[in-house]
Amino acid sequence: MNMNGSIVYEGNGNLYLNITNRCTNDCIFCIRKYVDGIWGYRLMLEREPSLEDIINVLESVDVMRYDEVVFTGFGEPLMRLDDVIEITKYLKNRGVKRVRLDTNANATLLYPHRNVARELKESGMDAVSISLNAQNEKSYEEICNPKLMGAFNRVIEFATECVKEGMDVRLTVVGYVDVDVHACEMIARKIGADFYVR
Repeated sequence: MNMNGSIVYEGNGNLYLNITNRCTNDCIFCIRKYVDGIWGYRLMLEREPSLEDIINVLESVDVMRYDEVVFTGFGEPLMRLDDVIEITKYLKNRGVKRVRLDTNANATLLYPHRNVARELKESGMDAVSISLNAQNEKSYEEICNPKLMGAFNRVIEFATECVKEGMDVRLTVVGYVDVDVHACEMIARKIGADFYVR
């Protein structure tokens, strides 16, 4: 079952989960503006899969053969926080060694009354890769076009919470966008996160 778009896809030794096309940002560099998929997989979903749909697909996959299982794809996974938590628990129960979340880190704006970082850690999440994409709020708003107010500071806040919870945290920027890469790296180092130019 692929919802007329792939829920799971492979690459770089990893299994990737594409569970939504919804997002709280409209980044100027977003690949969705130019293509409907990558690596031969169509990632634009005609309808969003249910939690049951996703688990059913995963039941047919040998998840142990992958280095990581990663929540990513053509949307922001934390639009579906509760499902991310349930799927992570399912994957850890299956024996998956490493589960990673790729996120724009608007979680504290989406769920202001929840400790999202702690809930992710308790579900078994091992790593979080966070799209920082800018060195300050002005640049972030120009590059990421956030739909939620105050997103830039909340990205750093969420990243800091994930570090405190003991997950492997990496902040990333897109290399070809006009940002101060060194300043972004300093933000990552200050909170104890790794840094990557993608």
